[in-house]
Amino acid sequence: MKQSFDWKLVICYLLLVLIGWVNIYASIHSAEPAGIFDLSVRSGMQFIWILTSLGLAGLIMFVLPPRLWESAAIPLYIIVIFLLVAVIFLGVEVKGSRSWFDFGVVRFQPAEVSKISTSLLLAFIMSRANFKMTDPKSFLLICLVLGLPMLIILGEKETGSALVYAGFIFVLYREGLTGWLLVLAGIIILLFILTLTTSPYISIMVLIATVVICNLLDYGKGGKRFLIYGAILLALGLIPWAHGRISANFEPESQAFALAEKIKPVYILLGISLLSLPYYLIRAFKEKRHFLSLSVAAYLIGVITVFSTDFVFNHVLQDHQRKRIEVLLGLKEDPAGVGYNVNQSMIAIGSGGALGKGYLHGTQTAYGFVPEQSTDFIFCTVGEEWGFLGCMVVILLYVFMIWRIIHDAERSRENFTRIYGYCVASCLFMHLFINIGMTIGLMPVIGIPLPLMSYGGSSLWAFTILIFIFIVLDHEEKKYF
Repeated sequence: MKQSFDWKLVICYLLLVLIGWVNIYASIHSAEPAGIFDLSVRSGMQFIWILTSLGLAGLIMFVLPPRLWESAAIPLYIIVIFLLVAVIFLGVEVKGSRSWFDFGVVRFQPAEVSKISTSLLLAFIMSRANFKMTDPKSFLLICLVLGLPMLIILGEKETGSALVYAGFIFVLYREGLTGWLLVLAGIIILLFILTLTTSPYISIMVLIATVVICNLLDYGKGGKRFLIYGAILLALGLIPWAHGRISANFEPESQAFALAEKIKPVYILLGISLLSLPYYLIRAFKEKRHFLSLSVAAYLIGVITVFSTDFVFNHVLQDHQRKRIEVLLGLKEDPAGVGYNVNQSMIAIGSGGALGKGYLHGTQTAYGFVPEQSTDFIFCTVGEEWGFLGCMVVILLYVFMIWRIIHDAERSRENFTRIYGYCVASCLFMHLFINIGMTIGLMPVIGIPLPLMSYGGSSLWAFTILIFIFIVLDHEEKKYF
């Protein structure tokens, strides 16, 4: 009888925690000269968080019954939802976000724990025998489980933590959600960026072309249809040119010219495309082409995205978020303001070269050029002092951890363990992707920690619990191998 924990996963966890701790010390040792164990500085406090996290890991592995987590999924989710709402009214504001409870020495962020409770409830619901991803009621229930904490966290102005919830779409995809929804999500992001950087007309043209190509791929009859749709797209693309030529024939002060100016090319394109939708809906019904009817719905969602981009950007996003997106997309340059953190982070990583400047010898780090270097920007400390090699080691450790979790999840006989494992892997991936992306200028700065490495007790505890619950669930199944 084999009763082994996945010690490879445990060792990977310990290595990342250790690397994070020594780099936290590197990020503060010049500004606050003290020993790594000094409790008056962040490295000393992180050591305390590490010890308590190891205590939590031991409690989960050797004391608490593994089946506890499945039965506790619903009450834990309800408690965390209550905490998420309570922190809006009772919490303290930190950097514009009201998402922290302050207990003096210890600060606690419910948003970190919400990833655990949401993962457990998702696994609980989706592992039931009567659950079907294709069933509208089941799908709406999953959307509610994911959407409720996400919306509350957005209400706390904690955009980074809310964005992590987008990663759960990978779990839904693994459990039977159509891959075209992933494509739709990508299209919405693309349309948002295109509308900001170019124009609504370009966005609508890209949307039409994408819908046409997807339908050609799905229907499988390329050749002739490809030529026809290509000719239609070319004709639609000439609308601005034709509009300009027609406008040029009118007197600048005439009513006809004023009318032509009001009727923008994008409205002409939108009118033509919307008038054709009933035809495609009728075809979809007659030919029983479910994908075509979904394409019409996707097109309408895309149009709504294009024409709501301006409102969302100017009235939903906060001022600092707008500025960060503008800097990221190259719409503005602000190297001394909003873009300062990313600029200094990229300088630090780039200056590290292949092998780095050596531990505690990073100049950007030593002189404190990068704000929040021990928390959100801990990865640039690795880049400067350990170089490209150190960055690759860290990234490969994360990749191994995610791969190992997915590997164990796929071998699981219990649906609950498999689904929960994918939830854990998705959370880790989103944090890794967003955090490293923002330190190298590929993502806007939204304040999200690097798992197990960034300074902070809430994050370290949450990821420790998240990972070790999976380790103990996996171990429980190995008893019967």
